[in-house]
Amino acid sequence: MQRDYDGYLLSPSEWLFALIKGLALIMLIAYVFYRSITAFFIALPFLLIILIRERRNMVQKRRRELMLQFREMMHAVIASLQAGYSVENAFVHSYEDMRLLYGSDAMISKELKLIARRLKNNENIEDALDDLAARAHIQDITDFAEVFRIAKRSGGDLPAILHNTADLISDRIEVEREISMQISSKKMEQKIMDLVPFGIILYIDTTSPGFFDPLYHSVFGVAVMSVMLTVYIAAYLLAEKILDIAY
Repeated sequence: MQRDYDGYLLSPSEWLFALIKGLALIMLIAYVFYRSITAFFIALPFLLIILIRERRNMVQKRRRELMLQFREMMHAVIASLQAGYSVENAFVHSYEDMRLLYGSDAMISKELKLIARRLKNNENIEDALDDLAARAHIQDITDFAEVFRIAKRSGGDLPAILHNTADLISDRIEVEREISMQISSKKMEQKIMDLVPFGIILYIDTTSPGFFDPLYHSVFGVAVMSVMLTVYIAAYLLAEKILDIAY
């Protein structure tokens, strides 16, 4: 089955984990900011937003994994071409390399099996790569497919052209990975800071029972906590946007 990586569906276990995490977050917010079961039920519709964001994060993660696997596939194909394989056989032969490297259930392994099946049906390798690029929604794969189509039809030195293209794509991937590694500590700091407001409120409430009661039992208090929650959510989204690096 061909998969569209932007429309990739999470597995039941992934959905269950996202659901439990979303419910726990809503319960925590309802308790810390409102101490009200009513607030929990009022906030339940926001669970849908949490699930959508979790799905988006998983799709981005899979697309990053696919891009890294595709890079290794490019080098395997080029090595096969340099060893004298035909273009079609180079892609078929690269399946074994990817199966040994990532396993038969890896995304790139499944894509190569699909390409091999299409080649047996006398379809063009260019069309198979174009189809993969259209479903992956990754610019590097699209670029590779376009260069491959032009190089194959022009009759030039295909291994050399693909080697240069693969090197350019690999360099770009490495730059993105270095940037991601450099900001990984900042992402960890962000996660810690996201929990600090909850920790402070729970700590004060534990050590000084009743300290926050005026904020939970009056219209003014609920309004103040609602404003604070809005500011917190805005700060969280802003920090996430700044640190977000995606393909």
